[in-house]
Amino acid sequence: MKRLSLLPPLLPLVLGAALTAPFGLAAQTAGLTEGTLRTAHHGGSKMDYIVWYPADAGAQTDAFAGNAVWQPVQAAEDAPPIAGRYPVVLMSHGLGGHYRSLAWLASELAKAGAVVVAVNHPNSTVFDFDMQAGLAHWTRPQDLKAALDYVLADPALGPLVDTARISAVGFSYGGWTALSLAGVRGNLAGYIAHCTSKPSGHCRDIARQGGDMAALDAGQWDGDYHDARITKVVAIDPGLTYGLTPADTQSLNADTLLIQLGRGADRLDSTDLSATGSGFAALVPAAHLLEIAPAAHFSMLPLCTENGAAILKSENDDPVCTDPIGADRAAIHAQVITATKAHLGLK
Repeated sequence: MKRLSLLPPLLPLVLGAALTAPFGLAAQTAGLTEGTLRTAHHGGSKMDYIVWYPADAGAQTDAFAGNAVWQPVQAAEDAPPIAGRYPVVLMSHGLGGHYRSLAWLASELAKAGAVVVAVNHPNSTVFDFDMQAGLAHWTRPQDLKAALDYVLADPALGPLVDTARISAVGFSYGGWTALSLAGVRGNLAGYIAHCTSKPSGHCRDIARQGGDMAALDAGQWDGDYHDARITKVVAIDPGLTYGLTPADTQSLNADTLLIQLGRGADRLDSTDLSATGSGFAALVPAAHLLEIAPAAHFSMLPLCTENGAAILKSENDDPVCTDPIGADRAAIHAQVITATKAHLGLK
């Protein structure tokens, strides 16, 4: 395991690099377009997608992905892209998330010179959630493959893509999706054993919401969903890593960055990659590991508005706007942005 670090003295430089325009691309803005596509693996139902891309600085920007709880980002919707060929990043949100929840990261990658393709995974978004159906993790890499094929075939978007530079980035359940695209396989028997012997929070969530691991198909859970087009992966606090064996990770051949959030009690047990957690980090010794602390799993959600925490508290929601003592969500985002750009070779 190759450990990376962002030392405190470098933090002002990290923030400056992440929050200002990239060198050589100072006039660039994040453009985006949204739409729907039909998916054969979901029975022909529609799936929402978003594509981020480099747009000219002169394009009109507006607030995007904000509401009473979450701060927006600035983006130029449906602006003409800057002509060129760009690396493409497939981006996957977490369980119960939405592609807008990672807009802060996607927009920065677009400004750094990438085309970012993200979807709302059916059955596992904030507005479309079914725990049992959402456990079919194998549909998620298929979602992103379908979106990539759709973009490549699009007459306006396809010419922007450098097909030799295709990466996957995911958070939480989406981190597992990114790893699946890179060759990591599930182990249903191992995960059930984990949930039976020493269950993590995800196991408890499954039980609380009526999910049944025993009803899942082991052949599909343990299947190979590798896409040979994927050359680099960034998995941020990936889920579903418990119960794996070396055989389940031996086909991982993409250049991989693992980002682990928090330490000790601040670390989410469901996504703990250490020896006291799933032990996943030891199963992929060629991967790079970046630990960010103080931080928490939900530090990856957007910046909250001034009233965001109070609104969520009034709705009896989890304190996802509250980071650990000493943590700064904007600084944590900046570290993730900087590390991701560096790993993917973006400016």
